[in-house]
Amino acid sequence: MIRRIEIPRARPFYIESDGKPMGETPQHVDNMIYLLEPLRAWFADDPQVFVAANMFVHYERGNRNRHGSPDVFVVRGVPKDVRPKRRNYLVWEEGKAPDFVVEVTSESTREEDRATKRAIYQDVLRVSEYFLFDPFEEYLHPRLQGFRLTKGVYRPIRPVKGRLPSKVLGLHLEPSGDLLRLYDPAGGCWLPTPPEQREEIERLRRELEALRRRPAGS
Repeated sequence: MIRRIEIPRARPFYIESDGKPMGETPQHVDNMIYLLEPLRAWFADDPQVFVAANMFVHYERGNRNRHGSPDVFVVRGVPKDVRPKRRNYLVWEEGKAPDFVVEVTSESTREEDRATKRAIYQDVLRVSEYFLFDPFEEYLHPRLQGFRLTKGVYRPIRPVKGRLPSKVLGLHLEPSGDLLRLYDPAGGCWLPTPPEQREEIERLRRELEALRRRPAGS
């Protein structure tokens, strides 16, 4: 009797990195980081929100060439922490595509951001909100543009007091210098960037140290 041996199929490899740098200029890198970290802090208490930057998003099972790598994206309704840690984002395994995407556009990406990526986000991934930001205002006018998926088509998001509101985030987006900032309309303030967070921590440390050195009873 010949026993048939089943050989398990190898899991397809979906790329995790293309070896390219994270951003083209320091301003592009700063914008990604200064959006990523405040958004992680904003959603820190919600275990069902995943925030990432420059991560490969694969959207067709079995086709390793069907992917994108949004500069910053947010997905609501998927676990923040998984085991093993995500090395890429596989839409068919996660159960849904990103809800929010920001692309920091540049000379080399401007056409792709406005045409190819927009079509994929709108027609394939059905991303609810898509934002484009040009730090130097060289390619986009206005330099911050936002679109919301309405009946299957991206429609421009109307400004509110000069800011573009995001329903996905519960925040507004606003340019400041060459940075794209996140504004909390309920608190009436910007979310702090990593340098601002470090400055605040250092200020609190100095105040605590001063209290420790104060003579008792003073």
